[in-house]
Amino acid sequence: MEFNTELYFITDSTPYDREEFLFRVEEALKGGVTLMQLREKNRTTREYIELAEAVHEISKKYNVPLIIDDRVDVMLAVDAEGVHVGAEDMPLALARKIIGPNKILGATAKTVEVAKAAYEAGADYLGVGAIYPTTTKVKTIITSTETLDKICQAVPIPVNAIGGLNPSNMDVLKGIDISGVCAVSAIMKADSPMVAATEMKKKFVELRA
Repeated sequence: MEFNTELYFITDSTPYDREEFLFRVEEALKGGVTLMQLREKNRTTREYIELAEAVHEISKKYNVPLIIDDRVDVMLAVDAEGVHVGAEDMPLALARKIIGPNKILGATAKTVEVAKAAYEAGADYLGVGAIYPTTTKVKTIITSTETLDKICQAVPIPVNAIGGLNPSNMDVLKGIDISGVCAVSAIMKADSPMVAATEMKKKFVELRA
């Protein structure tokens, strides 16, 4: 499946009720998000599936692939376009076997060795970070831009920077061959998710120029 990771939006529904959350998701998509991940750590399986169905309806309107975080079962239940598997989740090779060859499989990598292993196990893209401290995860391990650069050179699949990124601090990524940037709070918590997404995508394009 073809996909574009230029602006990879990762959701966080915790501060919002359902209506406000779905509104913010759609506003972000209007702003130019190219790939979106639904990340839900504290919902039951039924709740996760119900929310994923609603988000998928929105993402399909904008032709943006929906990635489900962690949960292969939820991804299959809603026929989302892919799944992202973290270091403590299902082994990548097993996830690939279950979802088949035509779905997107994402992985997290913080070292060159892990990045290479993820690629060999069937990952289609990598998220690398955190570049800056982040408020969305309790455990944050900072990844240097040097390591990010080495990972980009080590694997032939798209590599995205993640972790505390916003338009004002992305200059550290200049000259590194990333395929895109990931954003959670910079878009999710913005006064206008649409404006925030537009500005972040514009900044990435400038970095790549």
